[in-house]
Amino acid sequence: MSKYGFVIPVYNHPHYIQALLEHLNQFALPIIVVNDGSDEACSQLLRTLATAFKHVVLLEHALNQGKGQAVMTGLNKAFELGLSHALQIDADGQHDWADIAKFLDISQQHPQAMVIGQPIFDDSVPKRRLYGRYATHIWVWINSLSFEIKDSMCGFRVYPLAQTIHILNTAKFQPRMGFDSEILVRLKWENVPFINVPTKVIYPEQGISHFHVWRDNLGMSKAHSRLLAGMLLRLPKLLKNKFTGSTDV
Repeated sequence: MSKYGFVIPVYNHPHYIQALLEHLNQFALPIIVVNDGSDEACSQLLRTLATAFKHVVLLEHALNQGKGQAVMTGLNKAFELGLSHALQIDADGQHDWADIAKFLDISQQHPQAMVIGQPIFDDSVPKRRLYGRYATHIWVWINSLSFEIKDSMCGFRVYPLAQTIHILNTAKFQPRMGFDSEILVRLKWENVPFINVPTKVIYPEQGISHFHVWRDNLGMSKAHSRLLAGMLLRLPKLLKNKFTGSTDV
């Protein structure tokens, strides 16, 4: 039987977190909030909210470790709690909360699949960020030998935990922004099916981005290089699977 919950990585995102928790609380599912070394004001807010909402499980990193590590901490906790699936949603107000029920419904209909958001951007998206996404998409398509992953950077997604935790336990990951893309490529290597769900994404006025141009682009470049090497090592089996439908990867 499938059991669902939520994972929210937080690093100094105080503006929307209370409203998000109020929205998620209606689902009566575990809500795992990972405080990734936020400042004292945001940390205290999270502790207060954790006592106010009975479904919230608050985990705290003493120091900032990166979004990827925060997500990994949350996913491992979800699995430890006996959950079969975890819906990740970011705390910065970019995602359309009205689509949460749709993501859960699709995952319940296809429990083996990785359900990922396919962003529909409005005019608020910074053009530099938009163009940068396409460079990442190209690398993901190369490293996965597939166009099935439409957008690997959207932090609105539902993980099938058994497959995901197995990969987390057997591979080394970039702990910051590169994680979102890398985990999807590795899931694709394991023949996990993908379902892309169009969803509106905005950049709100009080939204806070912690994307560090040099540090995170370097980290993502290292992740893509590591994935390219891994893809080349797996190339015969990946090609066999691609053309025959074999699950032997």
